[in-house]
Formats: sequence, structure tokens, C-alpha cells
Amino acid sequence: MPTATLSSTVALVTGASSGIGHATARRLSTEGATVVLVARRQDRIDALAKEITAQGGRAVVLTADLTDAEAAAGVVATTIDRLGRVDTLVNAAGVMLNGDSVDSPLRDWQQMVDINLNGLLYVTKAALPHLIKGAATSPRNVADVVNISSTAGRTAIPTAAVYNATKFGVTAATEAWRQEYARRNVRFSVVEPGATETELFGHQRPAARSRLAAKFSDVELLTPDDVAESVSYIVTSPRHRAIAEIVIRPTDQV
Repeated sequence: MPTATLSSTVALVTGASSGIGHATARRLSTEGATVVLVARRQDRIDALAKEITAQGGRAVVLTADLTDAEAAAGVVATTIDRLGRVDTLVNAAGVMLNGDSVDSPLRDWQQMVDINLNGLLYVTKAALPHLIKGAATSPRNVADVVNISSTAGRTAIPTAAVYNATKFGVTAATEAWRQEYARRNVRFSVVEPGATETELFGHQRPAARSRLAAKFSDVELLTPDDVAESVSYIVTSPRHRAIAEIVIRPTDQV
């Protein structure tokens, strides 16, 4: 059965069909939160919802394309209609389509901006009034937004210019929001993982995938559960303690 740390709270997790979002939703459920699973692949989030409910948790499935501002707002509205509140938002939806900038299709760049940055902005914008209200009415007296960025949001690297741009943007926006809403008990945090074993590597074109495989051939990658543990630490912290930023890398990653 779930523990009571996040009992009576609602956590909305985007990108819940795989990787970090999937692991985070499962982890927050074990902390007692009702989790709203948001992704485009309904079969994946349906399976996760069944797993969560089988373990005594509660999950709601919402399919949406978050690159559509109205769809993103609809996810938040449906969450409020069905569950009455939102206390935690984890923006974990993302894509990485790196490659030589001359050869990279413009649609790859657009997709990264649309998903990694715009989708996060749309969901956060829609959720903010409800997070403020949730912080004021929660027994924990706090609400949380955790944005999944990347070490690529700290250090620019060749062949990743647009991915870098989106993740630098996520990191910067998170810190600005942290300052803006700190006195209203809405904590904004950013988690910046290094190399993690997720589907992001599989999204690459063959040349980029080969470069990454060679770069990390002798590195024991992080797992999505490693990152989910960091998210859990942030959102289960007591009200007076805000974890603004966590950088987590594989021990072997230079």
C-alpha cells in the first residue's frame, strides 16, 4: 500500500508513457499521490495505470498532444474536474533529435522546441492557478513543479544546439518561476540528469546514435528510477525546504 507522505494530493506527470515520466509517476504513487498519467501513447499509460492500481494506488489516464496549447489546458481542466485539485506537476515529456546542424531536418528542431519547451510552458501556464490554490489548501502547505531538464541545459555540446537551447530554456524558466512564486508556497525545481537509459537515445538518427553509443560505451547509465528518486526527494521535502536544482550524472560520466 502507498505511504502517506503525499496522501490526499494529486500529481500530474507528463511524458508518463516511458522513461523518467513513467518511473516518476510510479514513484509518486508509492508516496500516496493520485497520479494523472499524461502521454500520447494510451496503451503505455493504460498499462501503467493498471500496475499502479494493482499495488493499491490511484491513477487517471489522459492522452494528449501537449504541443497543442488547447490540449495542454484541457489536461489540466480535466484533472481539476475529476480530482478537484493539483498539488504536483512534473514536466517530463521530451525528445532529443541531435545531429549535424547542416544535415538535421528543420522539423526535428521544431519538434524539440514544440515538445521540450512549448509543451512545458503550455501545461505550466494552465496549472499555475490551481497549484497556487493547492498550496493554500493542502495540509502540506506547499505545491511543487518539477521540470526535467538535462545536463545539456548547463553545458552546450556540438551537434546538440537546439536540444541545448530547449533545455537551457527549461532551466532558466524554472529558476525565474522559483523566484516569482516562492512566497506563494509553490516550489519550482529543475532536475538535470546526465546520460540516462531511456528512449531518447533511440530517437536519434543512425549517425548520432552511433556517436552516443561510442561516447557512453564504458559508462554505466542512470536508470529512470534514479531520476524518479530525485523527483520524489524534492516533492516530499517539508514546506520550509526547497530543492531548487538537482544535477545527477552517472558516476563514470566525465
